[in-house]
Amino acid sequence: MRSTFKPRRKHLLAGLLACSTVYAADYSPYAKRDYPTEVFWGDTHLHTNLSMDAAAFGNRLGLEEAYRFARGETVESSSGQPVRLSRPLDFLVAADHSDGAGLFGLLASGDPSLTQYPDARRWHEMLRQGKNKSVAEEMINRFSNDDLSFDIVDPALATPVWHQVVDTAERFNDPGKFTAFIGYEWTALDAGNNLHRVVLYRDGADRLRDYLPFNASTSIDPEALWDHLAEYEASTGGQVLAIPHNGNLSNGEMFAPVTGSGQKFSPAYMAERRRWEPLYEITQIKGDSETHPLLSPDDEFADYESWDVGNLDFSQAKTDDMLRYEYAREALKQGLEFQAAQGENPFEFGVIGSTDSHTSLASAEENNFFGKHKVFEPAPGRAEGAYKSAGSIHLMRWQQVSSGYAAVWATENTREALWDALKRREVYGTTGTRMTLRLFAGWDFEAADANSPDIAAIGYAGGVPMGAVLPPAPAAAEAPTLLVAAQRDPIGANLDRLQIVKGWVDADGNAREKVYDVAWSGDRAPGSDGKLPAVGNTVDLDTATWQNSIGTQALATTWRDPDFNPKVPAFYYLRVLEIPTPRWPVYDAVRYGRPLPEGAVLTAQERGYSSAVWYYPDSHPAQ
Repeated sequence: MRSTFKPRRKHLLAGLLACSTVYAADYSPYAKRDYPTEVFWGDTHLHTNLSMDAAAFGNRLGLEEAYRFARGETVESSSGQPVRLSRPLDFLVAADHSDGAGLFGLLASGDPSLTQYPDARRWHEMLRQGKNKSVAEEMINRFSNDDLSFDIVDPALATPVWHQVVDTAERFNDPGKFTAFIGYEWTALDAGNNLHRVVLYRDGADRLRDYLPFNASTSIDPEALWDHLAEYEASTGGQVLAIPHNGNLSNGEMFAPVTGSGQKFSPAYMAERRRWEPLYEITQIKGDSETHPLLSPDDEFADYESWDVGNLDFSQAKTDDMLRYEYAREALKQGLEFQAAQGENPFEFGVIGSTDSHTSLASAEENNFFGKHKVFEPAPGRAEGAYKSAGSIHLMRWQQVSSGYAAVWATENTREALWDALKRREVYGTTGTRMTLRLFAGWDFEAADANSPDIAAIGYAGGVPMGAVLPPAPAAAEAPTLLVAAQRDPIGANLDRLQIVKGWVDADGNAREKVYDVAWSGDRAPGSDGKLPAVGNTVDLDTATWQNSIGTQALATTWRDPDFNPKVPAFYYLRVLEIPTPRWPVYDAVRYGRPLPEGAVLTAQERGYSSAVWYYPDSHPAQ
């Protein structure tokens, strides 16, 4: 979003006082307030039993149970356990895979549209015998080798399933109270390398009921997906966007500097990518994708919930040279390099979190984690042993991540308001905690602004919010000033610190980064190495508890970039760290009387990531 700079509040006040008559109608400071004052929480990436892999692993919960759970109701999980969120969510996207959606249900029921084919008849019998996994493995293998006797994306099969998706979302959508978005996952794989996108519509059944999803079996090139989205908008008048995820499992393809066909980025390509993919899913069950310690060696918090051993199906081991093209921070930096060299930034995206749960349960709390698939729902020993192994590639069960959620600053809880906020990138992602984050960037915020009881009013009046591009600087401005604030999750852990992550391009055209501690709890002070001492640790592993006796409930500050160079592009985003708390395997060990898994990471500092703000030299008067 390339925003227009708004006048400072002192200028607004001066204009008001200059009026010859001040009417009583002008008394209320809230009468004309049109900016977002509330954050809404949701999951944009949840799978139900309509997804082939979810059903194959035993998920018996459908769309209705997914919506009911997200709204705060108690449901029975596929493993027979009652489960409920600590607090309802505000919105949900049931993003089932478009390829083969609902196929397992049709096979299990013996639908004649399928059982007319020999493969389907045999798989129906195998499902009756409980051989779900064998059916899934055989089906995926046959599909990958184009050796099926029927088309799993045949419109005759796909249409009634899509109608079910759309009609159920319409039934649960309750404007002002709960938003049920319509969407799906485009599950593109290039030799096992993840290129997945969640497709998210602003629209309802009137436009979508008869417009089928795009399938990866048609094309795995993102440009083909964008063409499909453009055709949808042109033919229906609707609006849609796409959200990539799990670049950490793409083995260097998600943010590679070439197109799907191997061509260098053209200006048109970069503009299209920025248009259709304004967001990136930065954290979820299959790992955190902010950064990696090999990419950010000076960032002591870089190695957080890393999945970095291979690609999505473990068919290829990870190599260090792939990492640069997999993580959000590095992609933001690479986008600045494109901007400096060609005047276009293809990676000007905001960030959210979501679960990618395949249980129909959008649970991202450490003490309420129901795993990736039904086979990883709570049970004695579920954190022990290998999650997945292939050759020399191994991932342990305890490495599943209880993450994440999408937080949206919007004016109301409706499809339109939430989607618009997602599109303009006024959003942030967390690892499951419901902390509140604010970030504004401008040119003349003052130190006292951080102590205001209404930081948002000052932020919107004097700058732009997260997700925006900095406006042109006043002639006297020396450097951007950020106004940032965070409050802890009301039933969660205290805050440790606020950090500003900056990226910029140096004189040689190479992107650089730096992490600044800008506010923190307690009376700590940075040491001679510039590092802030650790906040401490109150976790009791024997009882799976912690104390909010360290840290603080809220932090706020203004920060002026001390290293600003008006000649180079830059971005800034806020990272907020909580104090250490137990990870889900610790809760499991206590509840089931099991030993802690050998080698497991037992505590974590959960966190939130704001969307960035960008500065470009052509918006500075000196250029």
